[in-house]
Amino acid sequence: MKECNLLRFFDIFFSFIALFFLIPIFIIVIPLLLLTGEKKVFYRQKRVGRDNQYFYLLKFATMLENSPSIGTKTLTVKNDPRILPFGHYLRKTKINELPQILNIIKGDMSIIGPRPLTFEAFNSYPSKFKKILLSVKPGLSGVGSIVFRNEEDMLSKNISKNFFYKNIMPYKGELEVWFVYNQSLKLYFKLIFLTVIILFYSRSDVTFKFLKGIPLPRKNIKFFFE
Repeated sequence: MKECNLLRFFDIFFSFIALFFLIPIFIIVIPLLLLTGEKKVFYRQKRVGRDNQYFYLLKFATMLENSPSIGTKTLTVKNDPRILPFGHYLRKTKINELPQILNIIKGDMSIIGPRPLTFEAFNSYPSKFKKILLSVKPGLSGVGSIVFRNEEDMLSKNISKNFFYKNIMPYKGELEVWFVYNQSLKLYFKLIFLTVIILFYSRSDVTFKFLKGIPLPRKNIKFFFE
């Protein structure tokens, strides 16, 4: 319990510091979004939270408003035609994720945790994983987010949606379950450090070297990381 309180303290502490320094970025991004694309600033989508309670994830709007109903739907690939012109830059730099700081302050999310998924994606996890993952808050970053940091590029390798849900999602689940079983204050700070590293060195393989014991990708999906 004491460690949980500490993690919540650090979530709030780091979030408010981040907001202070990110205000200039927000001041630039918000008018640009209003002047381009569909003139929407935020994108809200239902995601699965702790104890199977849904919450609305916040992002800067980077895609067509009805994108979940067209094309590859909830999967986004490299050069996806549904992405708005300014949205490409926001997604590449991960600036589109910054509004989730408000989700963290509200208590829906943590800075570090499993990826916050749509109900469709979450239900593709093996049943044995679901109960474990529902015991913690999803995170702005985490093991899954770091390992799959270039997911849009990975998904451009001509794989089917069926292959993705049958082979990629179980591996993602293994990564997230590993996090739940090994979560600690030390791992929390390790993953924050790794998140910063990959923002500047996105192709770095430091993750598997730095996090000893995390599940490695199986042979049938190794090509996904090449």
